[in-house]
Amino acid sequence: MTTHPSSKTSVQAGELVRLDYEIWNDSADPPELVETTREEVATKADWKAPDGFRFGARAHAIGGEYFPTGIEAVIASAQVGEEQTKEFPPAEAFGERDPKLIELFSMHEIERLPEMRRDDAHLDIGTTLTVHGRRGRVVSLTAARVRVDFNVPLAGRKIRAKFHIVEPIASPTDQAQAILEIVYGRGSEFKVESHGTAIELHVPDRSKFDFAWLAAKPRVIERLREMLHPETIRIVEEYSTPAPAKGTEKEKPAGHKGSATHHSTPAKGEEAEHPASHETGPSHHAKPNSPAASE
Repeated sequence: MTTHPSSKTSVQAGELVRLDYEIWNDSADPPELVETTREEVATKADWKAPDGFRFGARAHAIGGEYFPTGIEAVIASAQVGEEQTKEFPPAEAFGERDPKLIELFSMHEIERLPEMRRDDAHLDIGTTLTVHGRRGRVVSLTAARVRVDFNVPLAGRKIRAKFHIVEPIASPTDQAQAILEIVYGRGSEFKVESHGTAIELHVPDRSKFDFAWLAAKPRVIERLREMLHPETIRIVEEYSTPAPAKGTEKEKPAGHKGSATHHSTPAKGEEAEHPASHETGPSHHAKPNSPAASE
């Protein structure tokens, strides 16, 4: 794998880079792979990637929130092209296990949860439940009681991690694509253009009616403003009008065009329209799309 040829070898907080990594749970016997960007490592460890997961170095914001603070600090101290391996005690990784976060509920209360009312609902050791807005895992159950652990899955575990900062992400279009990938997860599907002080994002078909994109859009706009400082951000959604069946086409009104294009263009000083949103994180402790957030 090649490294970035730039003479700048250190990285700064907030900088966007491409990161290759492995995260291992060393408290397991044998050590258990938690997450990796390296397909060969996943294959050797017989690690099953989540649906939609793509291998390969991924966009990462230095000092961000994907990993716990202790792990992020080590990544921030690395240099471009350098691979680091470090072991983390629980306090520097996903925190110590808190016995107070293991709670007992009646079976009647658990059976009333929305996820337990589905036809395919199944309750067993390891089942993930959302109780009063908190996600936890069932650790024991009887006919009358269910014990749920609300600690993050990797709490109390020793973690070993390998990191390789492959290269900085330099161009405005690549940086905008990286922000989309970090915040939304499907940045590679967007067409991104830079026109002077304007950034233009073309929304792909599969995202136009995706509630996750509606929730992510305000955060994407916020990150673009913070990192790229554009005067204008355009969110472009284009909808083609289907051609009428042969023999049924009616006279078109003046000014009719074959497609409808929507531009969301918050200029400097303007506020973009923000749909209702919600904030996951991977990370471990536990944030969106992070190893600790995966069940």
